[in-house]
Amino acid sequence: MGIAFGREICGDFDIAASREWLVTNGIGGYASGTVAGVLTRRYHGLLIAALAPPLGRTLMLTKVEEIVHYHHQVYPLGTDRWSDGKIDPQGYRHIEHFQLDGTVPTWHYACGDALLQKRIWMQQGANTTYITYELLRASQPLALMMKALVNYRDHHGSIRSWGWQMAVERVDQGIQVVAFPDAVPLYLLSDRAEVLTLHDWYYGFDLALERYRGLSDREDHLHVATFHLTLYPGESLTLVASTEATPDLNGMAALKQRQNYEQKLLNFWRTSRPLGTKEPAPWLNQLVLAADQFIVTRTVPPTLQRSEPSDPAVESADLLNGKTLIAGYPWFSDWGRDTMISLPGLTLATGRPEIARLILRTFSQYVSQGMLPNRFPDAGETPEYNTVDATLWYFEAIQQYYRATQDDDLLMELFPILADIIEWHCRGTRFNIHLDPADGLLYAGEPGTQLTWMDAKVGDWVVTPRIGKPIEINALWYNALRIMAKVARLLGKPHQEYEAIADRTLARFVRFWNPDVGYCYDVLDTPTGPDDSLRPNQIFAVSLPESPLTPGQQRGVVDACGRALLTSYGLRSLAPDHPQYQGHYGGDPRQRDGAYHQGTVWGWLLGPFAIAHLRVYGDPNQARQFLVPMADHLAAHGVGSLSEIFDGDAPMTPRGCIAQAWTVAEVLRAWIATER
Repeated sequence: MGIAFGREICGDFDIAASREWLVTNGIGGYASGTVAGVLTRRYHGLLIAALAPPLGRTLMLTKVEEIVHYHHQVYPLGTDRWSDGKIDPQGYRHIEHFQLDGTVPTWHYACGDALLQKRIWMQQGANTTYITYELLRASQPLALMMKALVNYRDHHGSIRSWGWQMAVERVDQGIQVVAFPDAVPLYLLSDRAEVLTLHDWYYGFDLALERYRGLSDREDHLHVATFHLTLYPGESLTLVASTEATPDLNGMAALKQRQNYEQKLLNFWRTSRPLGTKEPAPWLNQLVLAADQFIVTRTVPPTLQRSEPSDPAVESADLLNGKTLIAGYPWFSDWGRDTMISLPGLTLATGRPEIARLILRTFSQYVSQGMLPNRFPDAGETPEYNTVDATLWYFEAIQQYYRATQDDDLLMELFPILADIIEWHCRGTRFNIHLDPADGLLYAGEPGTQLTWMDAKVGDWVVTPRIGKPIEINALWYNALRIMAKVARLLGKPHQEYEAIADRTLARFVRFWNPDVGYCYDVLDTPTGPDDSLRPNQIFAVSLPESPLTPGQQRGVVDACGRALLTSYGLRSLAPDHPQYQGHYGGDPRQRDGAYHQGTVWGWLLGPFAIAHLRVYGDPNQARQFLVPMADHLAAHGVGSLSEIFDGDAPMTPRGCIAQAWTVAEVLRAWIATER
């Protein structure tokens, strides 16, 4: 049955409002909400369409408020909290059961002796959301009304109506809503229901989580139509929200298509036998489905057209498009760093190397001055290249891909790009990224810029200035050089220069070791000298395949991180005894960004820690135990997925994105590593 809750969760407003669900469409669009049905974020909605895939994400259908008339009783099934604090209606009280069926959120509403089921999912590859209702049990017919509330805004924004008039017109089997003359139309259609058009703004929805984030916490939404139908026991009804004028209105067929798609993902993962002959635990199956939610299409030049793919989840349209990874839902786009870190866990660990290949080729088209983009802006502007580590993670992603596939053709295709990357780093590229000839270590940074994954910045305030030689950057650089030398030898290319640079880096990496404390400096050669803060970045000097540390130093790093940084859900970004440590993540943007890398726990770091622990101690069972708490976390925050961050202080409350690509990826990858 997967993840499921009864009335003990669904009937408690605070708990049910803290459990969020997510469905996606493979092109960047999504739908998300709470188990209770109340809006708590600006990112909640039933159709947030990717109008410029994978971005251009626009809220179009906010919610559907159901009202049941049965046995002379009225049962409001929707739940709303208003700006005055009032909760009305309180439909969450009628939820008898909630479960995640694969990735499809499913509710059972008890209305007397009637039991009404609701499901929500999206069509793969389309900005189309399905909502189905089925009367599972009743002693007489049940009258169902569905009030559709819409909007039209960027998913990062919020709207106060100010008398905004949208064009609402009847069409066959539903309505068309056009927010303004150049807007993409929204179609709300039903296979059976009758529809009454309206134009009635609902004012003052309270968005509690936006208030917690220090942002605007009020919004208005427009009631454009009420659909209504009488259901008899065993009958069903489909409501469709789409940017397409003629979507398939057969809800049961569309649901079967969705279920078949998810079953293909699980079959593909099992066929790849990542765990050998072991039957995967149910929570791992859920992670495999969660992994697919981050994989989306990104348009690339025509030179990347492919022959027919072997992965059944790669549709024919993907032959003209590339693939990328959304870093996290609900607010992140595709980031170069997150994509390369996540690629092995989301694609290779799930038995989908064809997707990995598409992603690697897609990003190869965006390499500039030896750098991969940091992120693709939501509005589609020129990619930003302010990252030093994304490009270095690219080498590791390629290495893991080759280990899984032995794809010599891709190595040959990418070799000139990789060689150019190494050359740019040696002679110097953007943001003062260059190889220091004095010690063979990589230097990066300029005042006012953030280039590593610890990149929080508020205005002119750089929260964690790491200008100099960060340890994880140099661990990645050393790893990349060794990879490059192997690739060159494999392809019959000159490799001696890469070996020589790597040997020099290895010889001087000892500078990072701090014998006074028994672990590594975080950054060398900063404007104020070496940074001896105990941070998790050094774990990569152990977890990467090519470690520049001695066995004794590796153990020192693992032990230090385990004692001070390890929590149930990841590693703290700063040791608690540091004067700048912050154990709670919350408040306005300045407060949140000020804590982001100053003690906040990051879930994705749990994977590298488990792999580093396995390397040092050689005990797979013990290493695997560090990952087990994430199985329980699947039932909290973003139900069915893993969160971005957590408070540094117990009980490590989940924060940030409800579904984060690299958290899912690294936990799954590390689990498989411990099984092997």
